[in-house]
Amino acid sequence: MNKIPLIKPYVTDEVKARVCEVLDSGYLTEGPVTHELEAQFKSFTGAAHAIAVTSCTTGLEIALRALGVGKGDEVIVPDYTYPATADVVEIVGAKIVIVDVSPETMLIDYDALEKAITKKTKAVIPVSLFGNPLDYDWLNKIKRRYKVAVLEDAACAIGAEYNGRKVGNLSDITVFSLHPRKFITTGEGGIIITNNARRAAWMNSYKHFGMGKATAREAVRFERVGTNYKLSNIQSAVGVVQMRHVNELLSRRRQLAKQYDDLLSRVQGVRLPAVTKGGVHSYQSYCIFIEPRDRVMNTLREGGIEVQIGTYALHRHKAFKANKNCRIVGKMKGSRYAFDHCLALPLFHDLTHDDQRVVVDELARVLSQEG
Repeated sequence: MNKIPLIKPYVTDEVKARVCEVLDSGYLTEGPVTHELEAQFKSFTGAAHAIAVTSCTTGLEIALRALGVGKGDEVIVPDYTYPATADVVEIVGAKIVIVDVSPETMLIDYDALEKAITKKTKAVIPVSLFGNPLDYDWLNKIKRRYKVAVLEDAACAIGAEYNGRKVGNLSDITVFSLHPRKFITTGEGGIIITNNARRAAWMNSYKHFGMGKATAREAVRFERVGTNYKLSNIQSAVGVVQMRHVNELLSRRRQLAKQYDDLLSRVQGVRLPAVTKGGVHSYQSYCIFIEPRDRVMNTLREGGIEVQIGTYALHRHKAFKANKNCRIVGKMKGSRYAFDHCLALPLFHDLTHDDQRVVVDELARVLSQEG
């Protein structure tokens, strides 16, 4: 059997040509190509502002700072997520509050979130995990009721929609990832999206060492202490070409996801996560629930099919469970279920239907032996 990888980045001759064009220009740091990428994301999401940064993680950090989150504040995050979602809270000096997720969607448990809110809660960071959009109507009610900011970790959700609106235009600030596992990638990178002009200006300044507008006397003016989170033209060139094909790539992923749905409907022992009501999934990852996950995963890998866990249950890790600056709320039943049962199957733009049949047939064979 030929190996079937989990993902393959969309790197075509068109991508390579654009990168070489940047290299030949000599303008390698952030510049017009990065600004073109930002403009593409504004157009695609319908939002007013897009800011390219070095990663989704640094984007979340900048966003928290722009929201004024710091020492003495609390920020609520879901337990089932990559550690970066919680890491950034401590990086800016605030307290991490971890709550459970739904065992059906693997998204933050909205009731658990509301119960965890205190007078110190400044923001919540829900995650549109694997490309499944959040319930923004519910989040907006919480935002108004408790006066908290909603900063969305949309690392996996480029192209996801809720009630006809694109993710990126539904929270106070949204941050996408451009990591190589994402179907739009710049190698490493992130995009911050917001409709708030004041916050956008602050974040853009902060990522440029705190630069402000030039004056008649000074070509460069520094208005605050900042840092360097710029995304280079070289990296942006990859994303610019991919964004030209974003709708085509999204359509292909959804087609492949539907094919998986159909094939898996005949396999016993497989359960599919629920999609948010009113939501359109982007299928950054195609995930299933199975048992026993680890034995099945290892057997598939041995057979040349690259599969992976979904993500991590933070409460199990020393960085959080032994952290005095972290409050874990609840028993994490939903998160434990997701961590123990979620399996991501191969999904990339040129995965063939024959490849999918091989994946599903082998999965069915392994599950029948386990049964």
